[in-house]
Amino acid sequence: MARAFPIDTGSMFTSADHQFMNQAVRLAARGLYSTDPNPRVGCVLVRDGAVVGTGWHGRAGQPHAEVFALREAGERARGATAYVTLEPCCHHGRTPPCSEALIAAGVTRVVVAMADPTPLVAGRGMAQLAAAGMTVQSGLLAADAAALNPGFISRMQRGRPWLRVKSAMSLDGRSALANGVSQWITGEAARQDVQHWRARSSAILTGIGTLLADDPALNVRLPPAEWNEQGDGEIRQPLRVVADSRLRLPAAARVLQVAGATQVFTCSEDIVRAALLREAGATVSVVPPGAGGVDLAALLLTLGAQGINEVWVEAGPGLSGVLLAQGWVDELVIYMAPKLLGDTARGLFHLPQWASLSECLSLNITDVRAVGADWRIMAQINNQTATAQD
Repeated sequence: MARAFPIDTGSMFTSADHQFMNQAVRLAARGLYSTDPNPRVGCVLVRDGAVVGTGWHGRAGQPHAEVFALREAGERARGATAYVTLEPCCHHGRTPPCSEALIAAGVTRVVVAMADPTPLVAGRGMAQLAAAGMTVQSGLLAADAAALNPGFISRMQRGRPWLRVKSAMSLDGRSALANGVSQWITGEAARQDVQHWRARSSAILTGIGTLLADDPALNVRLPPAEWNEQGDGEIRQPLRVVADSRLRLPAAARVLQVAGATQVFTCSEDIVRAALLREAGATVSVVPPGAGGVDLAALLLTLGAQGINEVWVEAGPGLSGVLLAQGWVDELVIYMAPKLLGDTARGLFHLPQWASLSECLSLNITDVRAVGADWRIMAQINNQTATAQD
C-alpha cells in the first residue's frame, strides 16, 4: 500500500499568502487567449517575503508557469514558497513534470489554489511534493483559479467543453424585427466586447440558419497587441463550428474564406456536398441526427475529444433554444440595448411551451455591467431540464 503524505487543505492563510496568490492569478490571466488546450496557470516564487520569480503559461508546448518562475529565480528558489494557481503536473507530456522541477530547485513550501482535474494528475502532483518533504497547502483562491479555466475543468470532468451562449436583445426581450433585421441592436462597445469573448474561446458555434441569413465570418478582429501577450505575432483564431444537418453551407461562405479552421457537423450522407466543402477547406464530421438537426451531444463530445475547452455560441433562436432546452448551456452572455422593438419582433430563444413556472429555466445572475450604452448580463443555468450529462 502506498504511503499517504499530508496535504493541508484547511489552514488559515496569511494576508501575504493571499497577496502572492492574487499575483499568481493575475499572471495566469495573461494566458487567457493563448493556452488552449492547456489551462491558464500562474506561479509566484517568494523567499524571505520577497518575490524572486514569476511565470505564466503562454502556449501549449511551451514551459509551464512554474518553469518560467524557477528560471527567473535561479538559486534564489532554494528555500522559497511557490504559489501556483493549479496543482503542478507530475507526468511527462509535451514538457517534463513541474513537480520534479520544484523538488530539484529546493522549494520547501507549495501553496496551490486548486487541484488539477486531469486524471493523470488529480492530487498526484501534490502528493509527490509532500513525499519529497515539502509543506503543501491547497484551496487558497480556488474559485478565482477555477474561474479562469471553466472549459478545461469541464473537459476533464465531463468530457465536453464549457458552453456560453451569446445573445443581443432589446429592453423588451426581442432579438430582431419581424422582418429579421437585427444589425445592429447593440452598439460598438458591445460588439468589441464580443470580440474579446471570441478571442478567449476555443471554438465559435453557429447554426446553418445564421450562416445562410447573415454570412458572418465568425473570426476574431482585434489588434494583435490587445490579445497576444506572447508578442510573437501569432494569432490564434478559434475553431469555427457549424451545425449543418443537410450540408447547405455554401463553399463560398465567409467562414471558409478567412484565416482559421472550420468544422461542419452534419448527419447528411451527401458525399458530393461533403467533398465540395472539404475542397473549400472545411472539416466535415458526420454525427447521428438529433432533435431538429444534428445530435448536439455527439457534437460537444467530439469537440471535447479534440481538446476544445470553451465554446462561444453565436446562433439564432432555434439552435440556442435547443441547446438550452436540452441542458447543454452552462452560461448566458446577453447584451441588452436601450431599445424597444415591439410585440411583432422576434424573441430571443425558441423554447418549449411550459405549463408551470416550476418547469421554466432558472438562472443565477453572476454579473451585470454597462458596456457603452448597453448592458451585459451574465447568468449561469440553475436547473437543467433535459438530457445534458454532467
